[in-house]
Order: sequence, then C-alpha cells, then structure tokens
Amino acid sequence: MTASLSDVFAGMFSGTGPAPRPAVLEPLTMASAGERIADRLVTAIALGNFVPGQRLPSERDMAAMLEVSRASVREAVQRLAAEGYVEVRRGRSGGAYVAADWLPASAEKVRRTLLPSWRALENLLDCRSCVEEMIATVAARRRTAADVEAISTALAAYREAGDDRELSRAADEALHGAVARATHSPYLIQLSDHLGQAVGLGFRAEPYTIALRHTALEQHGQLARAVIAGEPPLAGELAARHFTLTEDRIRALVDRIRDEPTADRPPAESSPDDLASPDTVPEEPGHQGPR
Repeated sequence: MTASLSDVFAGMFSGTGPAPRPAVLEPLTMASAGERIADRLVTAIALGNFVPGQRLPSERDMAAMLEVSRASVREAVQRLAAEGYVEVRRGRSGGAYVAADWLPASAEKVRRTLLPSWRALENLLDCRSCVEEMIATVAARRRTAADVEAISTALAAYREAGDDRELSRAADEALHGAVARATHSPYLIQLSDHLGQAVGLGFRAEPYTIALRHTALEQHGQLARAVIAGEPPLAGELAARHFTLTEDRIRALVDRIRDEPTADRPPAESSPDDLASPDTVPEEPGHQGPR
C-alpha cells in the first residue's frame, strides 16, 4: 500500500487528512453544544436508540463518543431532565434514565438534528449498506472454523436475549462484529464500526422496538447461515436488506416530523413541501428532500 493511500485511510478513521468526515460526524464544538447534544439525544430516543427505562451512557462515555466536554454533556442531561425526557437517579445504580420517548418539543428537536445534514446522513446510510454487503460477501468467502463458532455463539446470544434491550444490543453488536472479523480485513472491520457509530448519531446504538427485534432475529439467522455455509452472493444480499432496518426507521421519523407541529410551524401551515423549504434545509439545485 502506498503512503498516500495509507494517509487516506488514516484520515477516514481519525478525522484528519485528505478524507474529511461528513457533517453528521463532526464534533459538537459550537457554543450551544449543550443544546445541540440535548437535541441529538432526543432524536436518538425518538429513533429507539435509547428506550424508556434504559440508562443512558455515562457522562464520560457520551463526552468521548461525541467529542465534547463533560460539562456540555452535563448541561444537555440537565436540560432533558427539566423537560421530562430523562430522570436522573442517585446512588449505586444512578445515572440518567430515559423517561419519555416523545414529548411536544420532540418534533422541533428532531428537525434541528436531522434536516440540516439530511443529505450527508443519506449518503452515510447508503455507504453503510454497500460496505456491510461487501463485508458479508467477503466473510462468506474467508470464514474460518473459529469465525463460524464466534458467529454461531453471537447468534445464540441474540436469540436468548429475549426482549431485554441491553442484552439484545450487546448480542447484535457481537454478531455483526463477528461477521466483520470473518473478513480478516482490519480496514473493513474499522469501516463497519465507524459507519455504525455515525449512523447512530454518534452513539453506539441501533434503533430498537420489539417489532424490529423480531424482524432482526429472523434476518440475523438467515445472514449467519449464509456466511457459515460459504454463500457469498446470498450473504451480501441478506446483509444489504438487513441494514435497511435503520434507514427505514430514520425515514419513518422524518415522515413523522413532516406532520408534527413545531414552535415555528403550527399545524395549519404544515405541508410536505416544508421539508425542502429554505427555512429548514438549505436548498441546492436538484434537491428533493428526503425520499
């Protein structure tokens, strides 16, 4: 590998160098970082990345994920506690727990988070689908006996997790990590990890509902069997289909905020065309808004 190509990969994974990160990957360094983090958390909760009753990542972990100060995270959590989105508990099992997944202010917060960087997010979703299709294809060609065991173990753990959100999340991450590692390509493994975090709005979390879990359970089994059986085209096709679950969830949320009233747009004035209006998304030639 040439030095210039190495620099490109280094830039992709570190945020420096000739490959700039899309807008949705940029650190939150604005003066209003606390409010922006709060908006992003509300969006993640609305997507199902975090669900009622679930403990949010620690202040330290969120600061590292979003590349912001702990003070900014603390401000965001305090805002959300005051608004009723989270409950802050003290003691050994203390932390910020999700209290509500949707409140009257949610639509406006989601609009502020998703719409200004919508095209960048669409590109990331497309890139992730392509990369995961390639990963599954390569994994089906290169899997070893050890890889087969790791994939089978992770699949069993996902099945046994039941409707437990945290166990499902951990098993889901383990399964896709095992498939990625079966490629025996460090760059593909890193790409999968970084794209997953980016699509999760910076948090290491995927949308979750009971219905989504049941769909994923069936798709996980199909994908694992294709990789284990050494069927590259089928594995790739199944992976591409599976990773549309997150995209569909995000698009459904965008459709929802299209009709939800916000402080600057009462119900009587709302219309589908507002999504692409100059007041919400900077217009560019040929832009048609979310598909």
